[in-house]
Amino acid sequence: MLPSEKIIGWVDLVKINKNKTMKKIVSIAIFTILSTVLLAQADTDPIVQAFKTANIDNIAVHFDEFIDLKLLDKEEVKNMSKNQASIALKAFYTENGIKGFEKVSDGGKGTLIYLIGKLTTGNKSFNATIQMKQKNGKPAIITIRIN
Repeated sequence: MLPSEKIIGWVDLVKINKNKTMKKIVSIAIFTILSTVLLAQADTDPIVQAFKTANIDNIAVHFDEFIDLKLLDKEEVKNMSKNQASIALKAFYTENGIKGFEKVSDGGKGTLIYLIGKLTTGNKSFNATIQMKQKNGKPAIITIRIN
């Protein structure tokens, strides 16, 4: 074998190894992204179920220590305590006859997760956006906005 043939063979081997390495990197990246998205979606299931029951006590279990709350035509209140937010949300549910929740979308990036859905009554619905952050391996609600 001539030296030039050895060099060409070595270069081909390097190219093959680079391609295999790139394929592994891309596969790992795709797997990581999909795992994160699926994990975020799976983690939100108990929160979706809590909103579907329209039971504020079940929802409040998922509140962070302080949350931002925006209800319909009222000003947004920032850093509301769990207890205050629970009382305000319960009043909103009672005044508007909220019966359930239909999830429209969810997603997230990093430690932030969101849910978008509709709070349902007998004859109308309200758009709801729920923002959460990962805390101790579980999502904790940090913001609720209802329009």
